[in-house]
Amino acid sequence: QVQLVESGGGLVQPGGSLRLSCAASKSIFNIYRMAWYRQAPGKDRELVASITTGGRTNYADSVKGRFTISRDNAKKTLYVEMNALKPEDTAVYYCNVNAEPIIAGGYWGQGTQVTVSS
Repeated sequence: QVQLVESGGGLVQPGGSLRLSCAASKSIFNIYRMAWYRQAPGKDRELVASITTGGRTNYADSVKGRFTISRDNAKKTLYVEMNALKPEDTAVYYCNVNAEPIIAGGYWGQGTQVTVSS
């Protein structure tokens, strides 16, 4: 059963923008922390940004001032607006959700490819 569905990835030129979305299914409820991670080829998965139920945000230094994470609790959807994209932002982006029923590590989306290239 697919519980998180991501969308919005694609190919964009340096300096461009993309908006990623991650929608949670009805089987997930009482969502706590939501976050975006990314993994570039040959590198470890890293935290991009996170947001709590109350809206407190945290960003990786590499994306501060360029990315904005947000959530719509009524729609159980997570977003990230990515501006001023750089080639080093190229990666597969994954959403991660801590919610009930609780599972170790939370729930993960299938990943969406973001490629920044001219």
